[in-house]
Amino acid sequence: MSDETGTSPEKTRAGGGDAGPRPEPLRFYGTSWVDHTDGYAARRAGTSLGALVAAAVACLVLRFAYQGLQIAGTGSFVTVLVVAMFAVCSALAFGTTWQSYERRPDPDRQASLRGLLAIGFVGSLAAYACRSFLEAPGERLARAEYEKARAEYDRTRSRRTGNPAKAKKKRGK
Repeated sequence: MSDETGTSPEKTRAGGGDAGPRPEPLRFYGTSWVDHTDGYAARRAGTSLGALVAAAVACLVLRFAYQGLQIAGTGSFVTVLVVAMFAVCSALAFGTTWQSYERRPDPDRQASLRGLLAIGFVGSLAAYACRSFLEAPGERLARAEYEKARAEYDRTRSRRTGNPAKAKKKRGK
């Protein structure tokens, strides 16, 4: 078993037990995304539903915050600013989260957007829920990287057939 991924080599490739590259485990899915086993469909449905419920609860909390602003009598200008801030941050968080499932995000950019993503958490939850309807979030990216590593591994393994020291040298006779 691999300590890093928690999978056996037999699960990394159908019908093969070689020590090639191992798939990257995804949160809530492990490595079941490789061959869609171990309750993959149920996990997708569960994570979609869970993200939607979490987004609905988050919207309810934001509604309470809005009502708090109304009770405090802060005025329409502050209320519009707060609502616009949450709307813009949620939209940006949705886009950023969605793009992170298609290509690896830049760590420096992610660090600078951490506050914005925290404010726009409803957008991140919505992106996760929408992506779970299509696939395991991040599956396409992980699958492309895994297949590329697998092809590279297979290509290098196929070149090393036989002992090069025992190869006969062919000379023009």
